[in-house]
Amino acid sequence: MPLRRIYSDQPLQTGAAVTLRADAANHVLRVLRLRRGDTVVLFDGSGSDYAGEITALGRDSVTMAVGTGHPVENESPLAVTLVQGVCRGARMDTVVQKATELGVARIRPVLTARSVVKLDEARGDRRQAHWQRVAVAAAEQSGRSRVPVVEEPVTFAAALPVLAGYAVRLLLDPQGEPLRALSLAREPLALLVGPEGGLSPDELRLARDDGFRPVRLGPRILRTETAPLAALAVLQFLAGDF
Repeated sequence: MPLRRIYSDQPLQTGAAVTLRADAANHVLRVLRLRRGDTVVLFDGSGSDYAGEITALGRDSVTMAVGTGHPVENESPLAVTLVQGVCRGARMDTVVQKATELGVARIRPVLTARSVVKLDEARGDRRQAHWQRVAVAAAEQSGRSRVPVVEEPVTFAAALPVLAGYAVRLLLDPQGEPLRALSLAREPLALLVGPEGGLSPDELRLARDDGFRPVRLGPRILRTETAPLAALAVLQFLAGDF
């Protein structure tokens, strides 16, 4: 039977009881169709998995007893923050989902000059909450016990000062040096990827002036939802995760 892993937005402790959040309860009740006494693996994003047993079911609620926990040591040695130019609906979902599977530590969506998607504050909050749910589901599926934080989308100009603290900052650019040639220390890294139309010349200049190192993946131009995933796979290989 496939391993059934459920994320809890409440801290877990052996011997305690936990009531699942609404979407997790719906998944248990209507997708997995579990019953009282069934068991799952619970995790709260702190790095450990816990045994969980269903003790009570309601129409829309699930209560579980938390059993023994154990640390899960499957995180990448390279903590990557993916700075992704916001792309259209399903493409952005794919980036968040697959980046989570590939071990990214944090995702920071940015609105750029060529972003097709336009978000006001209310829509930005809704999209951020949606992308965070996508990351949770991907962590459940992939066996991660830590869930990458998906930040609220911000403008390109607002993102650059926040990223200044990263000693290693990479920018995907077809004119950059080969990514495979990098020698990486295992320190936090920021990876910047443009949206469908790429970054504008002004944004490329600003990123370079701000310390971003242009790198390329190969001789072909990759789509916005393909490029960050290929780059993450290469970076994880270079860091010894793959």
